[in-house]
Amino acid sequence: MFGSFEFGLPEDPRRARRPGLRLWLLGVPTTLAWAVAGWSGALGLLDGFRLMSLNRVDAWGADAGPAVSLVLLFSIAITIASSLGFAMLWGGGMSLRGMGVGFRASSLAASLGIALGTGFAIPSWTPPESVGKRLPFGGGAAEPWTDVDWIVYYEPYLVPAVAGVTALVMIMVLGRAFVSKAEADDRAQALAQTGLQVMGQVIGVEFTNVWVMGNPRFTVQVRFATEAGERTVVTTMITPPLQAPARGSTVKVTYDPRNPDVVQVDPDPADRAAGGNLGAFLPPLF
Repeated sequence: MFGSFEFGLPEDPRRARRPGLRLWLLGVPTTLAWAVAGWSGALGLLDGFRLMSLNRVDAWGADAGPAVSLVLLFSIAITIASSLGFAMLWGGGMSLRGMGVGFRASSLAASLGIALGTGFAIPSWTPPESVGKRLPFGGGAAEPWTDVDWIVYYEPYLVPAVAGVTALVMIMVLGRAFVSKAEADDRAQALAQTGLQVMGQVIGVEFTNVWVMGNPRFTVQVRFATEAGERTVVTTMITPPLQAPARGSTVKVTYDPRNPDVVQVDPDPADRAAGGNLGAFLPPLF
């Protein structure tokens, strides 16, 4: 079986940086670009499809010049917005947790921008030629609108409403992610400042079948000496393949003297036993 893969770099908590100014600086132009994309997409694409769906099949006829220009603007705006959104993905830091925050921030900018752009476009939507009935083609009786037609009719209000609700949800999710990341960074910083570093020995190791940017993740059982005596903890670590832990290898352990269960485990570059069991976690070739 192939292992699963995660997109992101191994994170050293002691180097973690709170996603602050970079995300906000990228978030403003990203939101504006999505607002332009929402406005031009609503009036250049959705407006015409709405008319054709309700009762006017010639919406893209000879008078479609402004709509074509709006489609071009939409293409440019969504390209810029997508590029800025990708930049925001890395704005939270090059780590799994940081990229998670960047993804949420990018999603918030997109939903908020679309809500603003489509909301601003509400007065400019083209009214249908009739409301409640579909105009006959070549004579005949008019057909009443179905429930789907009424949904399409209220599309100018539904699109910004749905985007706005999504933005509110993303605000709550992003706020929780910021708080969680800030708490994790505080714990890591406190451990780096007040923690004690000793050498530990790996007495148990298990590959989690997860790869992070080509680096395997392990669950390790480490034994190390503390001021109160010897202690054994179970934690995870992500290492390059050539520094993969093995039974009997040594690692650097930073622990909180007040709570020795709180540890940070790093490879020991001087340990020759590390990386000696590559076959236990390398994915099969066939």
